[in-house]
Amino acid sequence: MTDLPPDAVPCISQNIYITGADDCTGKSVIMLALMEMLSGHAGDIGFFRPIIHSGPEPDPLIQLITARYPLGKNYTDLYGCTSDQASKLLADDQYEELLKIVLAKYRALKDRCDHVLCVGSDYSGGSAMFELDFNADAANNLGCLIMPVLQAGARDNEEILDNLASLKHSLQEHDCEVLSIVINNVPTQQLSSLQAGLGNGVDYPVYIIPSEPSLEKPTLGDISESLNAQMFSGNSDAMSREVSQYKVAAMLVPDFLDYVEDGDLIITPGDRSDIILASLLTYHSKNYPQIAGLLLTGHQRPSPQVQTLISGLGDTPFPVLGVESDTFNTALQVNQVKARLNPQNVRKIAKALGLVESHINLQELKLRLCHQKSEKITPLMFEYDLLQRAKAKKQHIVLPEGSDERILRAAEILLFRDAVKITLLGNEQEIRQKIQALALKLETVSIIDPMTSELRPIFADCYYQARKYKNISYETAYDLLADVSYFGTLMIHLGYADGMVSGAVHSTQHTIRPAFEIIKTKPGVAIVSSVFFMCLADRVLVYGDCAVNPNPDAQQLADIALSAADTAQKFNIVPRVAMLSYSTGDSGKGEAVDKVREAVKIAKALRPDLKLEGPIQYDAAIDADVAKTKLPDSEVAGQATVFIFPDLNTGNNTYKAVQRSSGAIAIGPILQGLNKPVNDLSRGCTVTDIVNTVIITAIQAQENHQ
Repeated sequence: MTDLPPDAVPCISQNIYITGADDCTGKSVIMLALMEMLSGHAGDIGFFRPIIHSGPEPDPLIQLITARYPLGKNYTDLYGCTSDQASKLLADDQYEELLKIVLAKYRALKDRCDHVLCVGSDYSGGSAMFELDFNADAANNLGCLIMPVLQAGARDNEEILDNLASLKHSLQEHDCEVLSIVINNVPTQQLSSLQAGLGNGVDYPVYIIPSEPSLEKPTLGDISESLNAQMFSGNSDAMSREVSQYKVAAMLVPDFLDYVEDGDLIITPGDRSDIILASLLTYHSKNYPQIAGLLLTGHQRPSPQVQTLISGLGDTPFPVLGVESDTFNTALQVNQVKARLNPQNVRKIAKALGLVESHINLQELKLRLCHQKSEKITPLMFEYDLLQRAKAKKQHIVLPEGSDERILRAAEILLFRDAVKITLLGNEQEIRQKIQALALKLETVSIIDPMTSELRPIFADCYYQARKYKNISYETAYDLLADVSYFGTLMIHLGYADGMVSGAVHSTQHTIRPAFEIIKTKPGVAIVSSVFFMCLADRVLVYGDCAVNPNPDAQQLADIALSAADTAQKFNIVPRVAMLSYSTGDSGKGEAVDKVREAVKIAKALRPDLKLEGPIQYDAAIDADVAKTKLPDSEVAGQATVFIFPDLNTGNNTYKAVQRSSGAIAIGPILQGLNKPVNDLSRGCTVTDIVNTVIITAIQAQENHQ
């Protein structure tokens, strides 16, 4: 990776997701350094947290960022949901719904920003492994490069390297795209040996940040805020002092004076006038250590004379605080207070930034952010993008099987989401009764009965004129228009609707035959074919042809591949096409593999710009390790996104095997090559399948209008 010229401004094209790999990693320090870097290279910066703690107090990291950087965004725009909302969703087994909520809030912010820095959830009250799983899933679905922070703490180098190996394995399991890993808070004496133990990994950098004791110490301000203390004296500068340790003063003054050290917070009951006075004197004496401050406990207050003395100190830098709790419980609470970066503590922030910036190669990160453009499309991203595109310019979709319960439930969801306009075909009274029985809200849906519609003779005449060369009479055409598939197809053909989805009840042939007869294929397309969008756990693949053409020849197979690549591109899936066969490269012989080999030649000649490989076996197309062995120099092997099967038998069985064995959602078949969109459903389709297919049909209709 080459260095940028000193005066060059890198074009950062990727957003970052910082997360701790366990609790208390110090990710806020890394967050600040990355925010500083982004602020120098982008106009409008956003900041986002997927989950924040519930409660009246604002999220401390959002508070820190918004105090330091003028984001100009509302507080509620900067997070996905609260921990209470997340817990309820998880308790109801709605993990995917939680991710959808986070994704929707993130995208709404991202649309208004040049770049967004995300900082993961905090490890509190739950499994550290679950937290990492969630943050990895969130980073993937938000389309960000992940930057995990690992805490060294009291671990020796062997333990740190073991944890690092475990983290790398987990990131690989989640198929995360990694920007870098940071090992934070490493004791100085371990730095050189740990660096040597990292080796020379080439996938992404691992940065080591040494421990800085002053950053790990809470300030008086941290303690005061955590304990809700009252301030008797002191100023803002005094509250930024770091507390090295606390001392409970329950002894006589001579013993107390032998006991104090630099940076001590003295905890003592409010009626111990002797300790209070001794503490004040030690602060001003050159012969005793400089204590950080005084914390008075209990319901008792200092005597009036001592209170008068304290109040007369005015705006002294020596802080005196008070709490209601007793000395024992106060000491326990102080012991639990963790250091945090406070927007008012400019000195501590500067120290933190200096430490990180001297140990993280920000120039290297900028280059990675410029060159490492994510092509990841997760199912949630895919679904979200589809819905937003459909809503942007609503299309009119006709559903011929209007009395089917699944169709009606899908129609309600689509209208709730304001995704499309819908017309149902069928007997209106029967459909209305079913809607009422299911208690659905479908007041705005249009219902047409082909048997009685005034459009029937118009459609019949159009069909007759188009097909009379086949000796079709007007009477035959009129009778055919009682069929919902023919009626729906004529609605699209004549502009009464933009697309049609059917097949929940009818066969594929019954759905698409009218389209072949009336709508026909686009110019330049030799064959109508189909694809399935296969939504796996972490990616979306395109499979074709699995529904229409039983045994395409080489020319047809090439045409299917090019159509499938175009379909993938239209739905933001970068097409890397694998032409599948039972052998890879030049190893196989036989009629079947020769057909694929010929199809590859035709496709490459027609589209030399397309990344296309074949013949190739499925394992070499999808598995990077297998690809390294079988086709090490291929741009497609191991990372294919479009899979073209040699025949219908192979394609149909494969998509069903993958769907049933992996739990993948199969959306389709989506027909490609028609002048206007008509799409088929499986007769075993779910409501979700119908919703997704209708939305895809709407987007195809938008493309046609363009």
